Amino acid sequence: MHEAPGNAAPDPLRDPAAFLQYLYGVAVRRALPLHNIAAFLPAPPSRESGGRTLVLGAGKAGAAMAQAVEALWPADAPLSGLVVTRYQHIPPRAHGLAQRIDIVEAAHPVPDAAGLLASGRIMALTQNLTKDDLVLCLISGGGSALLTLPADGLTLPDKQRINRELLNSGATIAEINCVRKHLSRVKGGRLAAACAPARVVTLAISDVPGDDPSIIASGPTVPDASRCDDALAILARYAIAVPRGIRAALASGLLETPKPGDPLFERNQVSLIAAPYQSLQAAAQAAREAGLAAHILGDDMQGEAREVGKVHAALARAIVVRSEPFQRPCVILSGGETTVTLREPVAGAHPGRGGRAGEFCLGLAQALQGQAHVHALAADTDGIDGVEDNAGACVGPTTLSRALASGMKIENYLDRNDSYGYFSALGDLVMTGPTFTNVNDFRALLIL
Repeated sequence: MHEAPGNAAPDPLRDPAAFLQYLYGVAVRRALPLHNIAAFLPAPPSRESGGRTLVLGAGKAGAAMAQAVEALWPADAPLSGLVVTRYQHIPPRAHGLAQRIDIVEAAHPVPDAAGLLASGRIMALTQNLTKDDLVLCLISGGGSALLTLPADGLTLPDKQRINRELLNSGATIAEINCVRKHLSRVKGGRLAAACAPARVVTLAISDVPGDDPSIIASGPTVPDASRCDDALAILARYAIAVPRGIRAALASGLLETPKPGDPLFERNQVSLIAAPYQSLQAAAQAAREAGLAAHILGDDMQGEAREVGKVHAALARAIVVRSEPFQRPCVILSGGETTVTLREPVAGAHPGRGGRAGEFCLGLAQALQGQAHVHALAADTDGIDGVEDNAGACVGPTTLSRALASGMKIENYLDRNDSYGYFSALGDLVMTGPTFTNVNDFRALLIL
């Protein structure tokens, strides 16, 4: 079973899998909050104003971001607040660091009662803020599920079902979050509205294609250009039912979100402290320092994970066979957020396990057909692929042959979306545990 990478670069010729995991580690470290947040922290309110600083936040990196703020905030400046993160995503607290920001845990990717309670507490903390107060919002991927406060007429079980069906439908993250924003009392700029008239400074770690702050965690502190009609169209496109009263509220525009140009955002500021492309650049530089050419395909690739895997396989084969469009040895890097449309399991078959990184690896391995000289890794930068305990998986020239020797046909695993079962049996899962950041998927192909 592959483990988390160390700091030294392994020899890519002797141990391709270890080298790819090293690149993954470089990408993750580039996105850690403590390495990035200092340059974006605002000054505390002046003593003369009597203003206070309230920290609110949600996301898989929320706890690490909160700890970074505490470590860097002036010891004599008032600081308090509440941040919600995913279960088991609280890093060990630095020795001697007093906890001024409360950190709680909740479920992801489907919300639970703990997230509902935390969201209610966050909204309660916004009461009685003044124009002299500063609200520091720490937002990262996963915040949509963790920051859950259903619109009036919608219950938590309703939200859980709708969320689960959207995740399984193949909808893009932008589509999913459009619906989430319009079915919430906190997302889509509503948290910022609740904080008025205080100044709101949002520090975000992007996990979405295009780095649009209104999509990251469903944009709780930024204006939302999407409309109720858009949410209704998405629900219809994927045949997802909502209660009759909610459908009527959407149709009438009653659940509309605050829009760009709204005066409530005039004093607000948004900064991205880490983004996918920065991590890909860091990995590319590490590959070059190891003597390899490195090429970044993009940080915003979307589509069915298995199909994206096939496209990457076609590129790799072209490089091996024709030395086009790049010459080997080289590293090909890409990021983005693919989707997985769950197939109906065959009667009697075990339900599949795995996330989009593993599904990408299945599609890649099937298309490569044991192509020599090609090694690959795909992993989620938060350390968790979907809801499993792996970050992703590795693929190499012997992947298919080793599986077949054990009686494992890759098409059977693709049919039931069981990347975890396939790569676990081969010992090719990438296991890191939570990384305490999240800049979306990381994919690296090493072509020797």
